[in-house]
Amino acid sequence: MYQNYIFDLYGTLVDIRTNESLPSLWKHMAGIYTALGAAYTPKELKNTYKVLVKKETGLVCMQYADFPEPEIRNVFKALFTQKGITPTDTLIEYAAITFRVLSRKYICCYPGIIEMLTVIKEKGKKIYLLSNAQAAFTMPELHETGLYPFFDGILISSDAHVAKPNPAFMEQLLEQYHLQISESIMVGNDRTSDITIANLVGMDSLYIHSNISPAYPPDNPEDIPPLQKATYEVLDGNIKDMTDILLK
Repeated sequence: MYQNYIFDLYGTLVDIRTNESLPSLWKHMAGIYTALGAAYTPKELKNTYKVLVKKETGLVCMQYADFPEPEIRNVFKALFTQKGITPTDTLIEYAAITFRVLSRKYICCYPGIIEMLTVIKEKGKKIYLLSNAQAAFTMPELHETGLYPFFDGILISSDAHVAKPNPAFMEQLLEQYHLQISESIMVGNDRTSDITIANLVGMDSLYIHSNISPAYPPDNPEDIPPLQKATYEVLDGNIKDMTDILLK
């Protein structure tokens, strides 16, 4: 049995649906910013947001050319400062959380996930999160879903400024929490990020195909590139089968 279980979040532990193209999202966010002194029309806000995200990503590229991850809080801050408003950190967090909630259709843990994590903890093992995500969005959602207390360590790509499958992201987690590769397993629903990063650092992995996993060729496994092949695979999204593999 492994000592350290490193999980992806979205599509692995949590089912989520978001849509940042919703007209209602930009209408409500423009109304909020305008009410706080930073006047935008919905179209202006959407276009400015996209420009700022691109700019922020470019800045991070100077450190990590491959799979950089911007900090979305800087974007929400700039949306204020460009209109002459100096926001507090609390106001920036409010804008980010509101944006996420308005763009989200739903979020919930997959059935059986809480039970699985509970058993892992009862066996004295460690649980870590390695997620391509924005901390401003993800940290509140970890509390909302009840997952936060299970983690012994959390590393989110917006904090690391780099994302899976860049091995530098995994190496940050290993160094920060003093983890041994031979004692750890990466669990995720995306071959191109979760499984690839595990293979690049020589770690075992478990791939689970969930309802929001990218497409894969089930009828011809040989078409899967070597770096995307996992140590273990659960192709029908069965959490019980995943649990049995992880705890055997």
